[in-house]
Amino acid sequence: MAQQKVPSYGGQAVIEGVMFGGKTMTVTAVRKKNHEIEYFEAPRTEYKWITPLKKIPFIRGLVGLIEASANGAKHLNFASERYSMESGEEVSAGPSKLTMILGVALVGVLSFLFGKFVFTLVPVFLADFLLGKWVPDGVPQTLAEGGFKILLLLGYITAIAQAPLIKRLFQYHGAEHKVINAFEAGVELTVENVQKFSTLHYRCGSSFLIFSVFVGVVIYSLFSYDSLTERVVQRIVLLPLVIGVSYEVLQWTNKLRDTPVLRYLGYPGLWLQKITTREPDDSQVEVAIASFQKMRELDLQHVQEKMATTG
Repeated sequence: MAQQKVPSYGGQAVIEGVMFGGKTMTVTAVRKKNHEIEYFEAPRTEYKWITPLKKIPFIRGLVGLIEASANGAKHLNFASERYSMESGEEVSAGPSKLTMILGVALVGVLSFLFGKFVFTLVPVFLADFLLGKWVPDGVPQTLAEGGFKILLLLGYITAIAQAPLIKRLFQYHGAEHKVINAFEAGVELTVENVQKFSTLHYRCGSSFLIFSVFVGVVIYSLFSYDSLTERVVQRIVLLPLVIGVSYEVLQWTNKLRDTPVLRYLGYPGLWLQKITTREPDDSQVEVAIASFQKMRELDLQHVQEKMATTG
């Protein structure tokens, strides 16, 4: 069957479950101990002042990521509460729960703002401190900075991937990708069919992380600096631009994934996904399918209700 293009559909692995965002609704499905699947449904709130910004290249990426982080926080809170309840832990706003939520959030987007600053500025200091005497300023230092950033990113993800909870999270991440790949291929969403597909996907947020490193090297190389302080300030000021361009590169590689030769541009992101995804079991795939199907069902219901009202 012909491939279905679904640019408005996105997913995210959460604690013991999967969240999918559609055109009008976001849905999280989690598996309870009694094997039932529980849903958390939330309408996508569209603010009038945000809509125009989401149509402007290089700005829409930053807006979309912030919006996704805000929406994801609500679903992450729901999933973490259910995880605590199913584990027999007390559900509270105490440090243990907060630590768990923050830890899982770091896996998904490296805590977006905090993580992005850390992974942007730490390599600057490492490159200057370790190689400042031997590597000249400008492009050589920027390349060294990019190298440290990749090592730091890979080391961090590889280290946290050893935790049992994170391994489960990465399995749900793989299940999410399998469902999207199966849907785009136009096959029926059954566990057997979905399991045949890859855990890798061009449009994944993990790809965005690695692209932001490469894009950052190119953009930072266009600007000169006279001191370490000026270099740090420059990185902070240019960070929104790096994020915006990286988002456009991610979308571009997704459009080119069926084009011979050019499809290889997206491979660095896919390689990183080999760390951030794991093969899911059938139960996890079933949860991902349930979340996706519920999201599509609610989207369709919303459209039908809107047509009935306006018709």
